[in-house]
Amino acid sequence: MKIQLMLLATVLLSGCFGKHKPEPQFPGPVGANSSQQPVVSAANPKLIVTPGKALVGKVAFVHPTARFVVINFPVGHLPTVEQHFNLYRAGLKVGEAKITGPQYDDNVVADLLAGDSEIGDQARDR
Repeated sequence: MKIQLMLLATVLLSGCFGKHKPEPQFPGPVGANSSQQPVVSAANPKLIVTPGKALVGKVAFVHPTARFVVINFPVGHLPTVEQHFNLYRAGLKVGEAKITGPQYDDNVVADLLAGDSEIGDQARDR
């Protein structure tokens, strides 16, 4: 019985001593007195992510005869007068608009320059 327990313990413990994944090697801090240079390998490139700064709104009202739309923007992110926007529906460009005003809260009026628009279209800064 003791032999079987020792054999079982040996088998279980031998799994713990198997191959381990190597720890990722990061270059240490580079000081003024250090001659080391940071190394970036092709296998481990550094990824840089920057947030998009594009202004995006949503068409809230369309007047096709007068050729204007009302675009709703996020609070605190409003466009300037004369700013141009492309209008997209389902990812496809369907028109162009220019902000003319007036503005009420987070809604702004824009003239349709080209194409058309429907409620729910996305307005993106050029």
